[in-house]
Amino acid sequence: MTDDSAPIPIRQARATDVDAIRACAEQAYAPYISRIGRAPAPMAADFAALVARGVVWVATDADGGLLGFVTFWPEGDHVYLDSVAVRPEAAGRGLGKVLIRFCEARARADGFGTVALYTNAAMTENQRIYPRLGYVEVDRREDDGFDRVFYEKRLT
Repeated sequence: MTDDSAPIPIRQARATDVDAIRACAEQAYAPYISRIGRAPAPMAADFAALVARGVVWVATDADGGLLGFVTFWPEGDHVYLDSVAVRPEAAGRGLGKVLIRFCEARARADGFGTVALYTNAAMTENQRIYPRLGYVEVDRREDDGFDRVFYEKRLT
């Protein structure tokens, strides 16, 4: 693990990270299976394809071990934040927020003014976190068989 006072390195994911990314997603999202009634969408993601597209970024400890990841990409006039996951042993230190802020910084640097995302309505923790990070709820609806809450954040 990293020293909590040291910056957490974030780098673009490589093909060699895919198994660790998948394991992180499974560990981070598994607690939601019982609430949702099935595996959350990020657990079924094709991480090899996402890494090959260059849209996955990983946070690592001082030894290069994966602590968490974020996936995002441009979609029209905004950046779509697809998923954020943190290994359970790294949770509670603000790493998820660091990864979200990283996405926002990249979006700004690439000239985008908005980040959009959604979360499952059963992931009530996220519905408390996203507004505190400046995200505004813009819609609630069933989408792809899931009950989802949609958010946007203007990057001004």
